[in-house]
Amino acid sequence: MRKDALAPEELKMKTPTYKDLAYGHDEQQKLDVYVPPHAQAAPIIMMVHGGAWIIGDKAHKSVVQAKVEYWLPKGYILVSTNYRMSRTDPNVENEAEDVARALAYVQAHATSWGGDPASVVLMGHSAGAHLVALVASAPSIGATYSVKPWLGTIALDSTSLNVVEVMRSWHARMYDFIFGSIRRLWVKVSPYQRLLSKPAPMLLVCSVQHRDSCPQARAFARKIIGLGGRATVLPVNMTHGQINSLLGEPGQYTEAVESFLQTLGLP
Repeated sequence: MRKDALAPEELKMKTPTYKDLAYGHDEQQKLDVYVPPHAQAAPIIMMVHGGAWIIGDKAHKSVVQAKVEYWLPKGYILVSTNYRMSRTDPNVENEAEDVARALAYVQAHATSWGGDPASVVLMGHSAGAHLVALVASAPSIGATYSVKPWLGTIALDSTSLNVVEVMRSWHARMYDFIFGSIRRLWVKVSPYQRLLSKPAPMLLVCSVQHRDSCPQARAFARKIIGLGGRATVLPVNMTHGQINSLLGEPGQYTEAVESFLQTLGLP
């Protein structure tokens, strides 16, 4: 990986180096890859957007801009992926499978982009945070697509780490539409219930402005630690949206996430 500072004209990467790469046959199964100049064995952040499991896009400004502008000059590759969504019949299991499928694609093609397939960090926001936590908690999802171990997972403000608990208590009506009414299906898409062995190290960012986010993050972290894993909870005084859009902007928040990456052995 190149370690010297990039020239000013290289700092802003407005368009993907590779756009709409297909990791499956569905129109939504596509990803974008942002590659810094002269990348060689570069670490990779794979970003999974949010949007309540029914909307959102890999190219949205809040999903990629600050992250691209911060991490590409440091020599990272950023991948931003879409997944199958439906406004009328959402299927969270399919979405998690798509995250795993996209991750396997990234690992298989990393070298051709100048990346290191063994240095991938999985990151997601909101619904995307739930999906990356689910894939991290249930190795069988990734095994279907020959996913190899990755370095770590960063979940940006999920309030659905324990779907069973969410559905048993007061919750927004949206969750009934997303998760349905059958407990057996809640368990299948619940990171907390699916977590039976230690996952890769995890950073759980949570908003102190939301009553459910940090308590769920702390409970999930305790279970990971109890299984012999490593989990860090990062409470921040930001809105749900700011946790996504401001990551990469100068400040303590970005520095804290970068510190987690350094604990994984990344620059």
